[in-house]
Amino acid sequence: MAVGIFDSGLGGLTVLDAVAKRLPNLNLVYLADSVHAPYGVRDADDILNLTRNAVTRLWDEGCDLVILACNTASAAALRRMQEDGLPKGKRVLGVFVPLIEALTERNWGDNSPPREVAVQNVAVFATPATVAARAFQRELAYRAIGVDVEAQACGGVVDAIEDGDMILADALVRSHVDALMRKMPKPQAAILGCTHYPLMVDVFQDALGADVKVYSQANLVAESLADYLVRHPDMSGQGDASIFLTTGDPVKVSQRATAFLRRKITFASA
Repeated sequence: MAVGIFDSGLGGLTVLDAVAKRLPNLNLVYLADSVHAPYGVRDADDILNLTRNAVTRLWDEGCDLVILACNTASAAALRRMQEDGLPKGKRVLGVFVPLIEALTERNWGDNSPPREVAVQNVAVFATPATVAARAFQRELAYRAIGVDVEAQACGGVVDAIEDGDMILADALVRSHVDALMRKMPKPQAAILGCTHYPLMVDVFQDALGADVKVYSQANLVAESLADYLVRHPDMSGQGDASIFLTTGDPVKVSQRATAFLRRKITFASA
């Protein structure tokens, strides 16, 4: 059995790591579309086509269930893929559903009218494409009233992390937090709307201040997947090994992934 995890680059490894710890007996097939990364600067149609190709590749590996561990793909492609229809017995899930559930304290399938929630001022840090898609704002509006959302496009952060330049990533995060807080001086909560950003969670927290609750996705997604597979055990897939695939140079991606997770990761060509 295997579940697919897809990202444009290495950020989704934060989700894979959390899932592997939560579900140690589950095989995982990770696909990084490294040759086309980052997705955050691409237009919606391009993101949709690239995401479809990647998901199809994971289905070919025996993954009946694929998690889009990429907020850009989740925001720009997931709804359109679901509306266009998926092959019988196949499912694609995004990463921001568990985050919205945690923030609004209600299940995704709860279709009751929007209601007030504890958090009123929410900061969203994400890639330019995710911010442009307004997916977080839309889903919050469906479920909560009176929530002020301020989004900040964090250009350059993903590239710096992928290149291993954490000094630059630190400086960029602090600059983007400063820019957001000029628009929203006192956020109560902050959403890290990119799976690369958990690596910088301490920097975000320090820049925002101790009073701001920072929501990161990896553990929320892992817990949500565990619950989903209890309810849908048939979606575990047919793959019999955990593997890592990339559309880029396997040697270079393996080196970066090993540094990224601080354990040996070996990628093969997709």
